[in-house]
Amino acid sequence: MRPRVTLVLAITAVLLGGVLLVPAAYARLSKGDSGGGGGGGAASQVAAPAPAPPPPPTLAAGPVSVDFQGDFFSWALLDRQTGAISGSPNMAATSSTESMIKAWIVSDYLRQLGDREPPAALKKAASVAIRDSNDVAANKVYAAAGGSYRKLPNGQPSPVIQRAIKICGLTDTKRGSVPKYEGWWSFTQMSPRDAVRVGDCIADGKAAGQKWTKWVLSEMSQVSGTTAAKDQKEKSGGGRWGIIDGLPKSITAQGPVSIKNGWTRINDDASWHVNCLAVTGKWSLAVMLRYPIKNSLDYGAKVCASVATQLVTPQPGAALKVPQQPVGKL
Repeated sequence: MRPRVTLVLAITAVLLGGVLLVPAAYARLSKGDSGGGGGGGAASQVAAPAPAPPPPPTLAAGPVSVDFQGDFFSWALLDRQTGAISGSPNMAATSSTESMIKAWIVSDYLRQLGDREPPAALKKAASVAIRDSNDVAANKVYAAAGGSYRKLPNGQPSPVIQRAIKICGLTDTKRGSVPKYEGWWSFTQMSPRDAVRVGDCIADGKAAGQKWTKWVLSEMSQVSGTTAAKDQKEKSGGGRWGIIDGLPKSITAQGPVSIKNGWTRINDDASWHVNCLAVTGKWSLAVMLRYPIKNSLDYGAKVCASVATQLVTPQPGAALKVPQQPVGKL
């Protein structure tokens, strides 16, 4: 019997030892006993890292679908961070710039001044050429910049436009070919692809130079007036519409959006020629249209706005998917 008693006593000792060891080990774990010490009485957990906030909305390359009724519809978007240009398949096709090019004309004139101030009358003309799209004022600035209406050899554009091609790296821009409007800055032929390059060129300082870039962008951000008949005059007109109307507050609240639109009813081809240009620190967008006169200016403005809205990324109201991260346990 003695060996059996000895065996029972040994087994009992082992069981009791195990019972005593388990609480001791648990106590060490609950105190975070991994060399650091301290801690409470419950098992410690590693908190999941807070998800990074999503980037603010912007415009980015994407599909655009517009039920457009007209002869010409083209758009381009330049990512100012990467320099990449996306757009419609015909973004290299050209149309007349109309007043959209006034932003370049003003920039070209001011860059030539360097650090000098222009005469007060010309500075005022530069302002209203952009803000009110005033043709008389734009003609004064164009002349001061060295613009020419005379026919140049080999169909060359005016020196003002030649400098845009050289300084902004334009590839599709050329002198207008309609004899009746030979040499007119408004009939300069430009593609949306080149228009966004002009926007970028103005925003990065090459167009107007160090002293005047902020001034030009500020004037472009203060364009006023609507498409309503009361805001449209023979030699000037309200131009705050189009792309700016298609941007959500989440984008416009990030900072000023600089714009310059161009629009004219051309009786020769019974069409509206409508162009929209907008630029920010992140992107430059241009939409260029030609459509029947029977449709209103407001029609073109809404097409421009629609393109901008469709390129907003992420789309307003889109669900943000945050990947689930497991919680680790010690």
